[in-house]
Amino acid sequence: MDSLTPPPIRRIVLDREPTPVAPPASTNGHAAPAPAPTAQRARSASVHERMRVEELSVAYDQKLAVNKVSLEVQQGEVLALIGPSGCGKTTLLRTLNRLVDGTPSAARSGRVLLDGEDIDFLDVTQLRRKVGMVFQQPNPFPMSVFDNIAYGLRERGSRKPSKRSLEPQVHQALVRAGLFEEVKDNLSHPALRLSGGQQQRLCIARSLAINPEVLLLDEPCSALDPISTGIIEELIGKLRTDVAIVIVTHNLQQAQRVADRVAFMYLGDLVEYGPASQVFGAPRAMRTRDYVSGGFG
Repeated sequence: MDSLTPPPIRRIVLDREPTPVAPPASTNGHAAPAPAPTAQRARSASVHERMRVEELSVAYDQKLAVNKVSLEVQQGEVLALIGPSGCGKTTLLRTLNRLVDGTPSAARSGRVLLDGEDIDFLDVTQLRRKVGMVFQQPNPFPMSVFDNIAYGLRERGSRKPSKRSLEPQVHQALVRAGLFEEVKDNLSHPALRLSGGQQQRLCIARSLAINPEVLLLDEPCSALDPISTGIIEELIGKLRTDVAIVIVTHNLQQAQRVADRVAFMYLGDLVEYGPASQVFGAPRAMRTRDYVSGGFG
């Protein structure tokens, strides 16, 4: 089969548009409880653009992985990139802080702007301080919990700061990542002794320590148990007021729980982009409808 031929799609044909049904009132006469608030309902009051992607295309060995994608990344929102494996979402994510540039076979066109400035004109080290990345597998450094968080802080200046001077920033980063209470008595212990969920939050804290403007999360919960996943999802909801967040996830339920805005990609194309409630509840594109309903994946 041609690699560009889409997989078979299960379609449900309706003779009319579905009619939304309000939840019934309870039998004791009281109104039914309102649904639990979701990320998009509890949206931050202050939302502003941090990054803009304009007609971005990325190819490996002249084979398109991302095809003329345009979207915005807003502080105060979580943007989820969804789609089946090989659709280009991780390539798009890695382009936002120029990690794709390290692949010799990669070619890129279009523009990515950070605070209105083309990222190609920024020093790459400075860019990655502003646009942090957390990977699918936790990757703590083989050093203490404290030194993991302090690493980026120490690398920023020509003179190495003392441990005492770094303590407030290290502690604050661990607090923001929801990890401080769990590790405050063990900051000198090896980070590799932490559980998988703690290691992932440590990596988030390491990124937060240098105060990024954007945080990129590449399947951050795929290797974690449900309890650790829930903790990280709650953390994402809290962080989005301070930092713009872009998350790649294969888990559609996770995207519904954490995202304010969703971009659905397929075969390198941006098929649909909009509020999570609209993409999941009333998708405009048939391909989106089939994907979020489980027709393929």
